[in-house]
Amino acid sequence: MTAYAADALPQTCCPRVWLWPGQALYAGPSLKLAPHSGSVWCLAVGIGGPLTVESQHRERVDARSVLIPPRLTHRLTCHGTGLVSCYLEPMSDRAQSCRAKVGEGNGEVGAGHVDEERLQFVPLDDDGASHWLGVAAPAADRRIDPRIARAANRIREHPAGSVTSRELAADVGLSESRFLHLFRDELGTTVRRYRLWLRLLDAGRALADGNNLTDAAMRTGFASPSHLSDRFKSTFGLSASTLLAAGVAVRVPN
Repeated sequence: MTAYAADALPQTCCPRVWLWPGQALYAGPSLKLAPHSGSVWCLAVGIGGPLTVESQHRERVDARSVLIPPRLTHRLTCHGTGLVSCYLEPMSDRAQSCRAKVGEGNGEVGAGHVDEERLQFVPLDDDGASHWLGVAAPAADRRIDPRIARAANRIREHPAGSVTSRELAADVGLSESRFLHLFRDELGTTVRRYRLWLRLLDAGRALADGNNLTDAAMRTGFASPSHLSDRFKSTFGLSASTLLAAGVAVRVPN
């Protein structure tokens, strides 16, 4: 049976991260991060209290749920016992559906997810995490173009490989420019970023299997542990080393 935690999250609770292609979910205590920015949308929901977002433009938003846009330098303060936050590829259907569920904010930060009350639980397992994500940012029910599905499968088989966009396009009978445009329309991200997401997923699997950051970087084609940590931070706004230092449990659901 899926376990949900309806009460406030204790600070001693083990933080968890779930990684899927194009989205990620964090549940745990506040990491008390310095001002930072990421390259994806971030929906954060306070557990046991509100959140405060202070941006580089001196904007301040206080709310139980906030939506932070990509590349906005900000500080997130948690006034409760923890938070749950999801990270969404900017051009994805989930990002669009999440944005539609959040009221317009004062400036660039949105506040007040329409299903905020339904999000007041902490996911404790894969089913709970998928349910939370489905409420926060529902996925569109549509069929992917089979040519793009074929190319995506080829990338998934070897995300750290060197197959080029031109080769992928030729394999499915498209010009490179048409292929790149169609790939972004169908999957909500670029080929480069899709490949990076998959490599981060593989690194997450390696960490979940008990590998350290050095071994995870070597297994997934990153030049060094710092390269992996930097790519993680540029995507999510927090480094893999910070999460590991906090004792995070990394999950990559099937």
